[in-house]
Amino acid sequence: MELHNLSPAKGSTRKRKRIARGQGSGRGGTSTRGHKGAKSRSGYKRKRNFEGGQMPLQMRLPKVGFNSPNRTEYFTINLDQLAEFAEKHGVTNIDASVLIEKRYIKKNDKVKILGRGELGKKLDVKVHACSASAKAAIESKGGAVNII
Repeated sequence: MELHNLSPAKGSTRKRKRIARGQGSGRGGTSTRGHKGAKSRSGYKRKRNFEGGQMPLQMRLPKVGFNSPNRTEYFTINLDQLAEFAEKHGVTNIDASVLIEKRYIKKNDKVKILGRGELGKKLDVKVHACSASAKAAIESKGGAVNII
């Protein structure tokens, strides 16, 4: 056995189909594509969600809801979390820069104070938004709320 007389095992290889090489090849004419229709044409590519001309499911279903492009997302902090933060870090003046420095919020977050829980001491808060109940609770302890 030499390199020049090596050959693959019998039946392990097949000749490739030579499509569209005349009627004599047995694969001329329609070239294995069947008769007419979009799939027989050159350049055919089925579109995503195409259902054969039937109205696609995504267009049959009703449209629901609305997302406002002008909505502002706030990072919410409740009074109990605020009190815990103030005690843990020993601060009485809380604003966005302090929260960012302590890695409590990210640089571009807007902060809103909500009214769950209670405060133990006076706090001065400077935030983007505050609920009425939270504002009342902070001011009842002698603190102040400044909206940025």
